[in-house]
Amino acid sequence: MPNTKTYLSDDRTPPQSQIGASLESLAHTIHERRNAGDESYTHRLLTGDIDTLLKKVAEEAHEATLAAKDVVYNEGDDAQVNHLRYEAADVVYHLMVLLERCGIGLDEFAAELNTRMTTEEIEERGGVVLLKPEFVNRGNHVEK
Repeated sequence: MPNTKTYLSDDRTPPQSQIGASLESLAHTIHERRNAGDESYTHRLLTGDIDTLLKKVAEEAHEATLAAKDVVYNEGDDAQVNHLRYEAADVVYHLMVLLERCGIGLDEFAAELNTRMTTEEIEERGGVVLLKPEFVNRGNHVEK
């Protein structure tokens, strides 16, 4: 099994998960970059040719899969784990840019993930946020 890294604060107490705060901060930054100038890479992805963004998402996902193979074949070597983490962050960033470009917010995305939980998982967590009615089946119908 690969090494699992836990980053500890100065008092050596394991931190609470920061994934929600990290994703919210990234989503906010991406949203704000829509109005930045062309010197902003994120702005160019949000406003430029959609194919450029789609190719980048696919490219980063492919790089992450190759990095994952390296982790497995090198039995969790720290350098390989670091590389996978780096590539995974690129995938998440580019996916979040794509979601922003398509008008899908982080809460909507999280709610979609929650719909995939089992009833037992939902009960364990004391309930979860589900999709708002206006998002249900959005995009799955054709207006006549």
